[in-house]
Amino acid sequence: MMRRGAAAVLAACAVAGCSPVNPYYDSSQPHHTPHGFRNLYSYAQPGTLDFWRWQFDRWAQGLPPPPTESLAPVVADTAWLKEPSPDVRVSWVGHSTLLVQLGQFNLLTDPVFSERASPFGFMGPRRHQPPGIALADLPHIDAVVISHNHYDHLDFESVKALAAQPGGPPVFMVPLGVDVWFRRNVPEVTDLRPLDWWGQTMVGDAILTLLPVQHWSARTPFDRNVSLWGAWAVRTREPAFNFLFGGDFGYSKDIATIGERMGPFDLAALPIGAYAPRWFMRGHHMNPTEAVQAHRDLDARTSVAIHWGTFELADEALDQPPRDLARARRYAGVPSDEFFVMRHGESRVWRDGRWLIRAPEN
Repeated sequence: MMRRGAAAVLAACAVAGCSPVNPYYDSSQPHHTPHGFRNLYSYAQPGTLDFWRWQFDRWAQGLPPPPTESLAPVVADTAWLKEPSPDVRVSWVGHSTLLVQLGQFNLLTDPVFSERASPFGFMGPRRHQPPGIALADLPHIDAVVISHNHYDHLDFESVKALAAQPGGPPVFMVPLGVDVWFRRNVPEVTDLRPLDWWGQTMVGDAILTLLPVQHWSARTPFDRNVSLWGAWAVRTREPAFNFLFGGDFGYSKDIATIGERMGPFDLAALPIGAYAPRWFMRGHHMNPTEAVQAHRDLDARTSVAIHWGTFELADEALDQPPRDLARARRYAGVPSDEFFVMRHGESRVWRDGRWLIRAPEN
């Protein structure tokens, strides 16, 4: 109870924080402000009193309930992951951390391998299970994309370790302002690329684009929306593949715009968790029904569910999102292999337009 209370205090402070001057401010950009950034579309944003109402309700109702199904990781085939291959492979480490192998290009998304998604090692959301792939068992990572600076997406110990990987640090792609944090805290990163929405960069033959989504940022009580947030599109020529990493966002018109400008996608990694209660979470976290709509808006050939089952961040049980996703798929007529759920540590390989499971089940 003390851990939840301390984390609540941090989150409540973040709701009411102030912002310094935005060094990237461009008055011609509608999402820029003199003190940071904002979303393109307005939505009801909960305030401090709303936050405390939510905290009281979840305390009074004993939420979230414990999971009723096993969320234990499978045994990852780490030797296979390190073998050179021309294939497209995707492996779920947990939460929003994916290892995406596009031929010889190894991409890691929002790497979080620590025990807690928190600025403190003794409180804050704790992992329900160990990472599906240990950080030390990863192949050499060529590039890392960060969606935003929340602690369940940007973890100091994890990026510090990646910067020290044998063979040299990966290239880090980050939204505007997140680079300031990196330069202060992880100076070992030698190739750091901050991007604005619709900004592009290349790593090898991979083209990476930061995309607008509806969310927010903060790491302290004083830096709300000082740095930008976003999703990432990653397109490679050999193998020819178009991947979208959603990171974390609420459903908005941005998704259809991304589909029109950047689609179709061969695979979209879409968040499906941390959506309850809807009156508090709707603006910045999709529920599974909205995730299915996003899948269609993006013109995604396939989608994989992320941002669930690892950290308790909201009121639904850790294992509830896949059940709600299954109902949403059935209602929309979307097959289960078109928008699929993985287990922690599971790997899949793309063959003839289908994802084949590689990791054995426990």
